[in-house]
Amino acid sequence: MVSLTEENYLKALLSLSADKGEVGINELSRHLGIKMPTANSMMKKLSEKNLVHYVSYKPLRLTEKGRREAALIVRKHRLTEMFLVEKMGFGWEQVHEIAEQVEHIHSNDFFEKMDELLGFPKFDPHGSPIPDKNGKMEWVSYEALAACEKGATVKLAAVLNAGDDFLKYLNSRELKLGVKLKILSIEPFDKSMVVAYGKRPQEVLSALVCERLLVSR
Repeated sequence: MVSLTEENYLKALLSLSADKGEVGINELSRHLGIKMPTANSMMKKLSEKNLVHYVSYKPLRLTEKGRREAALIVRKHRLTEMFLVEKMGFGWEQVHEIAEQVEHIHSNDFFEKMDELLGFPKFDPHGSPIPDKNGKMEWVSYEALAACEKGATVKLAAVLNAGDDFLKYLNSRELKLGVKLKILSIEPFDKSMVVAYGKRPQEVLSALVCERLLVSR
C-alpha cells in the first residue's frame, strides 16, 4: 500500500510532468517545499516500488503503474470536491482542503458509491477532468479567455490556478462555469477585457484573470 506521503509525491509528479512527461528533481523539491536529499530519498523508494523511473541527475518520469496510481488519487480528490459542492452545498472555493484529506481514504467502494450518487461526472467543480476508475483521464482542449478576440461569445468551461482567493474573486463578479461571455473590447495597453454576461452589461477583467479563465466556443 502507498503511504499518504508517497501519494502526495505521486500527485505532484503527475501535475508537474503533465506537459513534457517528465520533471526535474529541483522543480519537484520546490513545488513540495522540501529539501533535495529528502526528495531524492523518496524517489529511490518509489523507484523500488516501480512507481517512478529514477536515474541520478536525470528527469523523473512516472511508470505506467505510477501514473495510474497518481491519477486515482486525483480521481478521489476531484470526486470529493464535486460531492461537497453538489450534495453538501459547499462553495467551490471551500472544497480543496477537505478533499486533500479525503483523497487518502483507501476504500474503492467509498468512492465508487460517491461517483454513482453524483451521476458519474466527467469534470470537477472547477472544470478539471475526473479520471475514471482505471485512472484514464479525458482531456478537453480549451483556450484561455485572453486568447480570444473582440466580438467573440464564449462559455466559461474551467479555471486555472483555482486558489481560494481567485475563486472568491470570481464569486464576487458572479462568474461561474457555464456562463456565456461576450467580449466587448480589449485594452491594447494591458490586454484587460470588457465583457458582458448575465446581468452585467460591462465588466472589466484584468489580463491575469483572463489568462486563468478557460473557455469553449
